[in-house]
Amino acid sequence: MIVQERLTEACQQFGLVRIPEIIHAHAEEAAKQNISYLEFLDKLLQEETLAKNERLIRTKTRMAHLPYHKTLDQFEFNFQPSIDERRIRDFATLRFAEHKENLVFLGPPGVGKTHLAVSLGIEAIKQGHTVYFITAHDLVQTLQQAYLNNTIKRKIKTFTKPSLLIIDEIGYRKMDEAAAHFFYQIVSERYERGSIILTSNKTYGAWGEIFGDTVLATAILDRLLHHSNTINIKGESYRIKEKKKAGYFRPESTQETN
Repeated sequence: MIVQERLTEACQQFGLVRIPEIIHAHAEEAAKQNISYLEFLDKLLQEETLAKNERLIRTKTRMAHLPYHKTLDQFEFNFQPSIDERRIRDFATLRFAEHKENLVFLGPPGVGKTHLAVSLGIEAIKQGHTVYFITAHDLVQTLQQAYLNNTIKRKIKTFTKPSLLIIDEIGYRKMDEAAAHFFYQIVSERYERGSIILTSNKTYGAWGEIFGDTVLATAILDRLLHHSNTINIKGESYRIKEKKKAGYFRPESTQETN
């Protein structure tokens, strides 16, 4: 009991959480299989390291504010033939983030832009990157509130600090002048320092309308697209597909006329 108490106390002191849970089972196994002391210690430390990484991933995932947990394996590439699966899988290596490049997913609503962005965010977290997800609408509201509270500089740092920033749904609402300039500042601060993933239902030619200023939109695109990859998605909405499966979309019956 004294040894067990000392081990428990030592584990607590060094912040070891998993070892106290498994040490007795591993000790019995080591005794039965005549495992060496070094191999016994190695197994304990390997499990502790694995548990620590899992806790870190859970913490980073929570702090990323992802709207849901969807992986690339859950994406129906066969339903969207305009998407090059091999290219997306290459993005999942996170080389683009290491090179401080940006990704932009363009396409109509419901084609999987957000799913792909979230999936890449999950992969980034697994590979040790910090990630922050926010919709363009929430970003604008957050920046406007920070401006009113005189905390805008600190809030902008929130969006420039992560190694990967995901901004979803650019183009659903027009930005006012102040919000557009704050957005430009975020893009400029992250230029060649951190990657951005953007999703938008608007082509680049319509971004002048989004930001209410063609000159400002051009300046944003100039920095955003300098080191970037654009993925155009053309296809049917997943949500409409599910509605069709459920029978909500049925062809109108034709009636014969005499």
